[in-house]
Amino acid sequence: MADTHLDRDVLSALQEVMEDGYPELLDTFLADSEERLSLLQKADNADQLGAAAHSLKGSCSNMGATRLAELCHELEQRAKQKSLEGIEALVGEIDGEFAIVRPLYEAERQRSLAE
Repeated sequence: MADTHLDRDVLSALQEVMEDGYPELLDTFLADSEERLSLLQKADNADQLGAAAHSLKGSCSNMGATRLAELCHELEQRAKQKSLEGIEALVGEIDGEFAIVRPLYEAERQRSLAE
């Protein structure tokens, strides 16, 4: 199940590069993502929505949250086209995907600390 949500190769590469800083990187990603999700929910125009989606998409992509990055990309494209009909459902999907990946990253953090 986790493979559709996280790219384990990306996480392995990050752990190799970050070494002891890896758990902190995971913590930072989770905190940052929560902040960006909040911005998505508060956005009141297409430009704000697109900027928040773009920012979240980049960090998700860098951290191997593949499905979350795809959803953010879709949201970013729709915001660029000013096609906001049904956008709440897409933001809800992004929230739902984050709710799935958050515990996966938390488990990854615990695993890395136990090594």
